[in-house]
Amino acid sequence: MAYDEATAERVRKILSGRRDVAAKKMMGGLCFMVNGSMCCAVSRHGGLLIRVGDEAKERLLREPHVVPLKTRGRKVMTSFVHVLPAGYQTDVALRTWLARSLDFVATLPAKPRRRKGTRRAAPPKRR
Repeated sequence: MAYDEATAERVRKILSGRRDVAAKKMMGGLCFMVNGSMCCAVSRHGGLLIRVGDEAKERLLREPHVVPLKTRGRKVMTSFVHVLPAGYQTDVALRTWLARSLDFVATLPAKPRRRKGTRRAAPPKRR
């Protein structure tokens, strides 16, 4: 199952004025990276994955249409919430969720840009 193209286009439109955004297919959906850090993703399972940080996460989970983000192994991911489609039907609601994520990602250090075709070096092996 592919991610929701209409939602992805709405997110692209909102983030289009930024020069530090890149979209990548990851985690079965489409992730939007800001300054090299994952900001949000359009999920293939429906909904948005929004990175808000640990402090805001607990507060935001009390909002309607927001649930913890669980991986396939049923592990709850920290720093993210899963916003169900009913939670971002309007453009105002979608902008609000994206602003929350952008605010958190702005607190993270920028990651160095890699050139296309280069791979990260493997971490040294521990002995």
